[in-house]
Amino acid sequence: MGGCRRDRQGETAEPDRERKDAVGRNMESTDRKTAIEFRNVTKTYKLYRSDKLRLLSVFWKGVKHTEKRAVDNVSFSVRQGESLAFIGRNGAGKSTILKMITGVAFPTEGDIVVEGRVSALLELTAGFDEEMSGRDNIYLKGQLMGLKDKEIERREEEIVAFAELGEYIDQPVRTYSSGMRAKLGFAVNVCIEPEVFIVDEALSVGDKVFQAKCLEKVNALIEKDNVTLIFVTHSIDVAKKFCKRGIVLKEGRMVCDTDIEQAAAYYEQHMADN
Repeated sequence: MGGCRRDRQGETAEPDRERKDAVGRNMESTDRKTAIEFRNVTKTYKLYRSDKLRLLSVFWKGVKHTEKRAVDNVSFSVRQGESLAFIGRNGAGKSTILKMITGVAFPTEGDIVVEGRVSALLELTAGFDEEMSGRDNIYLKGQLMGLKDKEIERREEEIVAFAELGEYIDQPVRTYSSGMRAKLGFAVNVCIEPEVFIVDEALSVGDKVFQAKCLEKVNALIEKDNVTLIFVTHSIDVAKKFCKRGIVLKEGRMVCDTDIEQAAAYYEQHMADN
């Protein structure tokens, strides 16, 4: 079983589609609905030599620039309850794909479908109001995630307990240390019962005891059949620990899509030291 091959010149080639589809069928039951689907998605960034030229481009289309394809014609689907790791070197397109899944960025070409409530451990403190208390920010961030006040209220005490901020939970966030903010952000993200859970190497929050609690909570979420995990990491060992499937990216293109053991082996053999 495998979804990777190489062409006659030894360069990375497109995944074997038939094998890749077989992998998906073997790893997850076909009766589960699709949680995420990318159809021929390309993301192109325009690069300008200065901020002034970037500003001018808003008003004039002829401003000189270069283009960078961060993601190049990528297609894949993830079923509900599947755990998938994106593996690749810096600049491979991993974070750009996550940003498009969460709606932070949008494709230049192609279509993206995401079903279910998305919780992303990317920018943990994004969405916080500095002047509001930690407790009020729980409601603010919950609302930004699409939750109603009653749903947030039901989870409030669990979030407060998980964050371990004590009396500071009712103090303005501007008085928090960076570690306290990250703890609160992590607590909100993991306690809202997400249907799609996205992690971008954000599991190093707080001290070792709190990190262990974070890992335990993430594992508990993954074990729920309805939670889909999308994971990005430079650590192959961590990817193997959390995921059953792996997609290897190189320069914005998908070069391997198979089970995590074979994807990790492919990356280590062909790309890790190149």
